[in-house]
Amino acid sequence: MPIECVVFDLGNVLVEWDRRRLYEKLIDDPVDLDRFLDEVLTLDINADLDRGVPLAEVTAALVARHPAHVELIDAFRDRWAETLGEIIDGSVAILEDLASTDVQLLALSNWGRDTFLTAEPHLPFLRHFHALVISGREGVVKPDPAIFELLCERHAVTPGRAVVIDDSQANVDAAYALGFQTVLFATPEQCRRELVELGLDLVEQAP
Repeated sequence: MPIECVVFDLGNVLVEWDRRRLYEKLIDDPVDLDRFLDEVLTLDINADLDRGVPLAEVTAALVARHPAHVELIDAFRDRWAETLGEIIDGSVAILEDLASTDVQLLALSNWGRDTFLTAEPHLPFLRHFHALVISGREGVVKPDPAIFELLCERHAVTPGRAVVIDDSQANVDAAYALGFQTVLFATPEQCRRELVELGLDLVEQAP
């Protein structure tokens, strides 16, 4: 069946994101940096944001558990924008090429409600999407099938006629189980190649 809809993840597909980007500026010792990210500001903390818990609430609870790190934790609240990296130009080029076709373009991203508001002004490529489904606004995160089902219902997506692009194997597996075509994102070049193989109207770039 022809692809009628392309669903993009955002973080580390269209824009770089890493907690380390901020904390490398604040913690000089690499061992201390790793310990802080492994034991204090863990990825589970970010998952709370993705589920819609407000950033101030998340950081306040974290300070209560780790009062010795109050300044570093508050930096996550006050300087969150510094966790964003470069826009991934090759991926944006794919998005722009698809925007010139009649394919429906949707974003489906695990992202906090208020951190997404912070990020939005830095992401001009969002204008190419017909709609955005942001986990923090919905209270459900990938790879829960419910968020894919919500996307399908709200935006009239037929999984067999749609492809999901995501850098997480778990998210790709969940989409595939629901009948979506999938691309596990590694590089823009690999992503473009696989989309061409799925029949999308893209020019495959020379290596």
